[in-house]
Amino acid sequence: MNNEFQEIRKKALQSVKEKVRSSVSKDQMIINAISSAEEIEKTINSYASRLREWFSLKNPELERKIEDNEEFIKIVLASDKEPTKMGAEFGREDEQALKALAAISQGLVETKTFLLLYLEKTMNDYCRNLCVLAGVTTGAKLIREAKSLKRLAELQSGTIQLFGAEKALFRHLKSGAKPPKYGFIISHPVVAGASQNGKGKAARALADKISLAARLDYFKGEFLADKMLLDLQNKFNKGV
Repeated sequence: MNNEFQEIRKKALQSVKEKVRSSVSKDQMIINAISSAEEIEKTINSYASRLREWFSLKNPELERKIEDNEEFIKIVLASDKEPTKMGAEFGREDEQALKALAAISQGLVETKTFLLLYLEKTMNDYCRNLCVLAGVTTGAKLIREAKSLKRLAELQSGTIQLFGAEKALFRHLKSGAKPPKYGFIISHPVVAGASQNGKGKAARALADKISLAARLDYFKGEFLADKMLLDLQNKFNKGV
């Protein structure tokens, strides 16, 4: 009887393990990766702001010349102890403290880069049409907003078009402000490169293609993203 109980328990545990394992989807991997990359980016910008303020005491001219935060972090790490004519002279401990913050910031930059590379590989394997058509980060944000590739494939293109514009939509509904025409996809080259009057039309066309791409990926259809992207570029990025 005891042996039978142990066997039943063993099978039950195995069943639970298999259910837990199968419940972890690529959607969750993508959602966690893009959310982590975004949070790290915010931290990098916060540290870079502090780093700029600190470094400007030593070299105000150089701080103003370098606009890109990631490039600025590299400059700080590579800088020597010689001040400019306008800056203060930093002692050894001052330099060490400044570069310690820069080193932490650089580590975050490298982590973000790794996460984006991981995200690109994962999405190319899981939803290549969406990845190529929408772009890695925008595609990942759309999956996050929809909660899964399956639900993204089920949504109307008009809903996809406004993902990321929830605040503007709420203002429109509450106060009658101008309704938004696009959310995350505003950063897509097809929309960004369209004429000012054509951005809304470009956003609608892109959302239609994204909806199709999501369905192709979810139902394991053929790869058409390169053709869809070329069609969009020819239509909206050549003054047509």
